[in-house]
Amino acid sequence: MAVQKSRRTNQCHYGCAVEAALDVIGNKWKGVVLFHLLEGTKRFNELRRLIPSVTQRMLTLQLRELEKDAVITRKVYAEVPPKVEYSLTTFGRELEPLLYSLREWGNRIMQREVE
Repeated sequence: MAVQKSRRTNQCHYGCAVEAALDVIGNKWKGVVLFHLLEGTKRFNELRRLIPSVTQRMLTLQLRELEKDAVITRKVYAEVPPKVEYSLTTFGRELEPLLYSLREWGNRIMQREVE
């Protein structure tokens, strides 16, 4: 049975497992956010400092999508100013070997550009 796509407006289904995976993590910023969360729980502004080229709006959108897909959790503390922390779920932790492999592959790409 095919799984229905989450962000598509039409009612089509995933064609393959790679398409399903990329629908969840296939964005310019999601992989970077997930890689930083491998180190542990981070607050929103910590992520902003770690990824200075992402806008606040885009980071917020990406975090919401990752939370919706159960890859990260968002914990809100009842204080003023509000304190919000993000961390990987058990499901999100399954991405760890993939993210480290992507980093290694990216390092090889960067080395090729230097040569």
